[in-house]
Amino acid sequence: MTAYDDDKPKPRGELTIQVVPLPSDTNANGDVFAGWLVKQMDIAAATMAGRISRGRNATVAMDRMEFLSPLRVGSQVGCYCELVDIGRSSMKISVEVWTLDRGARNPRKVTEGLFVYVAIDEHGRIREVPEQTA
Repeated sequence: MTAYDDDKPKPRGELTIQVVPLPSDTNANGDVFAGWLVKQMDIAAATMAGRISRGRNATVAMDRMEFLSPLRVGSQVGCYCELVDIGRSSMKISVEVWTLDRGARNPRKVTEGLFVYVAIDEHGRIREVPEQTA
């Protein structure tokens, strides 16, 4: 990346999942359901939380969700995740969603949100997140 790239925004975090919305994922107006997108974001963040906690986890909160631009059927949708904070049993994960529309050359940001998870054991009880090594 060079100083010339400063005007070209890029996703923060690691690409965790990539999916293509289908016509069955739309409402009567042909727009992709916001709920479908939230589901993809939750799957992506839960995947990261599972790697961090080395086991089961549960979503306990979603915060600061804003939809910046519409999501189109057939576009490539990428969920980028970044660990924001880790507590004794909890993990805060930022998720950015970027899309590459059919025929487009540059991706655009669709939404972002903050997801909070807790690590749970096989009985569904809260447990500690294992110590993280570099």
